[in-house]
Amino acid sequence: MTTSLMKETRILDNFIESLKQKNALPEDDIRFLCNKAKEIFSEEENIVNVPAPVTICGDVHGQFQDLVELFRIGGDLPETNYLFMGDYIDRGYYSVETISLLLAFKIRYKDRITILRGNHECKQVSQVYGFYDECIRKYQNPNVWKMFCDVFDYMPLTALVEDQIFCTHGGLSPSIDTLDQIKSLDRIQETPHEGPMTDLLWSDPDDRCGWGISIRGAGYHFGQDISEQWNHANGLKLTARAHQLVMNGYTWTHDRNIVTIFSAPNYCYRCGNDAAIMEINEHLRYSFLQFEPAPQTEKIPESEKRTPDYFL
Repeated sequence: MTTSLMKETRILDNFIESLKQKNALPEDDIRFLCNKAKEIFSEEENIVNVPAPVTICGDVHGQFQDLVELFRIGGDLPETNYLFMGDYIDRGYYSVETISLLLAFKIRYKDRITILRGNHECKQVSQVYGFYDECIRKYQNPNVWKMFCDVFDYMPLTALVEDQIFCTHGGLSPSIDTLDQIKSLDRIQETPHEGPMTDLLWSDPDDRCGWGISIRGAGYHFGQDISEQWNHANGLKLTARAHQLVMNGYTWTHDRNIVTIFSAPNYCYRCGNDAAIMEINEHLRYSFLQFEPAPQTEKIPESEKRTPDYFL
């Protein structure tokens, strides 16, 4: 290991230990993290190939203590491989610490953790649902928010576990029939108002067949016929996604063609749901670990207990 790499490793280890104590990093350290993370994300394809075993995680939404609990239950890096499917910010009180810790892990153990983009990882949504205000409150200026938003534009959109389990934040798109079409998307941009990239981040499975307009205002609803055709045409065993609150932390839909994973327990500090993560072993057999909220070490201000909008 070169001297410069050893120095960087020490810096990252210090960042990780400080963040685990719930200390927001100084602005200059955030700049270092964001620049390094952009370099790594820019080298990744729109579909990241992920080996098994791996633990798949859904939304965490700035609930930092619950993220620490997730790692306690699922196992520490680098012994455990992780795949996160988006929505690291907004809603929760500690979005800055949450996204900082995940980026620090990505830089430190880039082959052990995959971080996909969610629909909240963009300027328009994060400016409204808490992340922008948190950055202003903690840094007295929007610089950190802008740096993180720049990184979001580089995050990969999807992942493929052993060529058989497709993972994305939201769902499918009427504009996409094959994995190759995802590979050709120009993802390094602010999330558009519509189009295939937006659909991957916003769409949801539905009980009705075919495609339907989403009540979220972006993406689509898609039926079991769509998910069955998607999995069959692309040689997939399963499509895993996040994006929706489910009270048990995970739920199967579309005759087990789709699994939804949600990893933010007691979402918005008031929903009373369990969280879950999905463990995939080397034989692609799966199991779920459910968990409750971590004990809160401080009272969450009532002003921060945001009323959840289940469609965003």
